[in-house]
Amino acid sequence: MGAPGALPVGTRLLHIGPHKTGTTSIQGALFAAKETMAGHGVDFPARSRHPMEAALGICARPGMMGDTRPTEGHWKRLVDAVHATGKRTSVVSSEFFADAPDDETIARIVDDLGRDRVHVLVTLRPLAKIMPSQWQQYVQNGLRMGYEDWLTHMLRKAPYEKPNPSFWRRHRHDRLVERWVRVVGAENVTVVVVDDSDRGGLMRTFESLLGLPDGLLVPVPDTANRSLTLAETEMLRKLNMEFRGNGLPDEVYSKLVRNGAVMHMKNTCRPAADDARIHTPTWALEAAAGIGAETAERIGTMGVRVLGDPALLSAPPVAGGAEETASPRIDPEVAAQALYGALAVAAATPAVRAAAVRSVHQTSSKELVRVLGHRVLKRLKRK
Repeated sequence: MGAPGALPVGTRLLHIGPHKTGTTSIQGALFAAKETMAGHGVDFPARSRHPMEAALGICARPGMMGDTRPTEGHWKRLVDAVHATGKRTSVVSSEFFADAPDDETIARIVDDLGRDRVHVLVTLRPLAKIMPSQWQQYVQNGLRMGYEDWLTHMLRKAPYEKPNPSFWRRHRHDRLVERWVRVVGAENVTVVVVDDSDRGGLMRTFESLLGLPDGLLVPVPDTANRSLTLAETEMLRKLNMEFRGNGLPDEVYSKLVRNGAVMHMKNTCRPAADDARIHTPTWALEAAAGIGAETAERIGTMGVRVLGDPALLSAPPVAGGAEETASPRIDPEVAAQALYGALAVAAATPAVRAAAVRSVHQTSSKELVRVLGHRVLKRLKRK
């Protein structure tokens, strides 16, 4: 994509995502370059790479399953930090701003940050590339539905809101852009179509918009944010089913599963080249391409600045090869690392340990023996 001109000095650039459009990569690069950017007149006022709690707080979203619910206090702290930058240019990025439930919330966000200085940036990728990544992310938050069943609900079962109503709130991208245009005006919105074949393209776009030197923003390795393989996702999905079936508390899931087992597995296990990937069926790819075409056409009529090639949003779908349909098999090393991650957190967190013990104690010994015996027999049969 061509380099755009820099926004006026003093602009407050608000990057709203949505999810799975390069947000983590750009947030990591901005945070890592925070001090260097300041020397060029650009501030990154958030205290962490991603001010997720602030965005969730203002959007009245509950956050991840089992986590403490964010409050408006998180939002106020971010707003205070933005205003402390004075007349300098600043940038705030969170994909959870895309979850703003209505025009009133969007207006509140913009007014709190300074309406006359806010410029909204939306990053977009083809829906076909977003769907598998978003599904496995939902699984990491407790989803129990398989991928093809989930696609059927999202694409074929009106009103297309179950089991994840947030999906289309985020990823019907034309409606997302339209909501923000209604509040800030088309002249204050830039849409960037991310080209996955140009790895540094998004970094260069941010540099240009912020008036930063070329090459200042560089990707920061983040194994904790990598997507799960099909086998890892299926292992977690089955665990989610067991977890819900046994009525364990959500906070135990947050600590032991998402921030214990999954996080440790991501940090220690690198997917192999021949691991089965999440395979999107042709019918879903075609549906996604159709929605992408409608999205590109509608955004083109809104008067916003569009950087990149809108045709990428409706690129002809490419179905996965036969090897991608193979049954997923979890590597014993991966399973061991996931289990160790959960055990390490449990050992270090007395409250979680107590909650888990209480849940087990509430189950009769007869039932425990039955469940454990059944699982041992299943494992022996597999061997």
